[in-house]
Amino acid sequence: MRWNRFWILGLGTLFTCTFFIQAKNNPVTRKQDKPIRTIIIDAGHGGEDPGAKGSYSTEKQVTLEVALKLGKILEENMPDVKVVYTRKTDRFDDPRKKAQIANDNKGELFVSIHCNSTGKIRKVTGYKTVYHRKGKRKIASKQPIYAYYPSNAKGTETYIWATSKNNAKMESLKQNSVIVLDANSEETKQLMDDTDPETFILLNTLRNAYFDQSLRLSTLIEDEFTRVGRISRGARQRNEKGIWVLSATAMPSVLVELGFISNPEEEDYLNSGSGQQELANCIYKAIKRYREELDRFTNNRNSSPATSRINTRSNSNAAMLKPGKPTKNQPVPSDSYCVQLMITDKLYKPGASIFRKLPGDINRQSVVMNKKKMNKYMWGRFKTDQQASNALRKARKLGFKGAFVTNC
Repeated sequence: MRWNRFWILGLGTLFTCTFFIQAKNNPVTRKQDKPIRTIIIDAGHGGEDPGAKGSYSTEKQVTLEVALKLGKILEENMPDVKVVYTRKTDRFDDPRKKAQIANDNKGELFVSIHCNSTGKIRKVTGYKTVYHRKGKRKIASKQPIYAYYPSNAKGTETYIWATSKNNAKMESLKQNSVIVLDANSEETKQLMDDTDPETFILLNTLRNAYFDQSLRLSTLIEDEFTRVGRISRGARQRNEKGIWVLSATAMPSVLVELGFISNPEEEDYLNSGSGQQELANCIYKAIKRYREELDRFTNNRNSSPATSRINTRSNSNAAMLKPGKPTKNQPVPSDSYCVQLMITDKLYKPGASIFRKLPGDINRQSVVMNKKKMNKYMWGRFKTDQQASNALRKARKLGFKGAFVTNC
């Protein structure tokens, strides 16, 4: 039930936003295409960058093998989907180039494949006597003898970009023509103006929808790993080094950690043909489930009169459709907007000093992230784009740096 609500709200937002802003240079006179037509597969590291190292293998080798196996499965079972690889050989590409490959190919899904690693464990195996002088005396002391053992950490993790990277994700959407009908028009130049509140709302809406989609896919991937007996360490947000490419790609995006190459048992599994095939199959099954959910939602929308009218619109040079200025054939945007201030494990009471300078209601919602109960704080209910945009600026000025506008 929870995820049914997610698709209705999250994807409803996405599709509405897409009808407003997605680039369309040709008349749309046929049924809506499948929601996923291009999948980007990124094998992490490569070339002079080996990534994490095991006792006899490297991350770049494992990720390439699994990426190629996943691509083959997708090509065989989803012939209508174009599979694009950031690399198919042992070569190094800067993360910026990988993001460019994904964006230039107008991918609708980005899956980056990696291996995890942790340092060795230090254990005391005994003691030795050491003598040192203190004045004229020799004093004996015991010092520990250490031995180092491989880490026993194991399991899978799937990451999405952290909400602190929302601005970077929105910038990638703006820079990669997701909201232009005519790249050379004066409207486009005006549209790319960050000070335009309507453009800001549209980009915010699209980014939030991509965040929800990425979270859904990451959950499905971890679920499939669990089904075959893998230990799942969960679907998580990530903000540290190595995750930049997720916020730089203008599409839903996830990073999959296949296992710990630093663990001898996992290293053997990651290098075995059967293990690699099993991992690739799990990711494929998750993508398949994700796509089927998108398909069901899309088919439901295609059956509605409003959607049919949009799909048969024939003006290839149609003017930009903006919320607040609906045309006859344009879906009406949400009645109101809220500003999401933050998600935190701290519980603030109504009227807390942290919200003192924000007029209006502050609503708290309980959410679960990484199996931990968190609190999401939402401010206000704004009727217009301009009001929401002004409220967002005020919230960020008051210290809520990760705040963003969302539909109430």
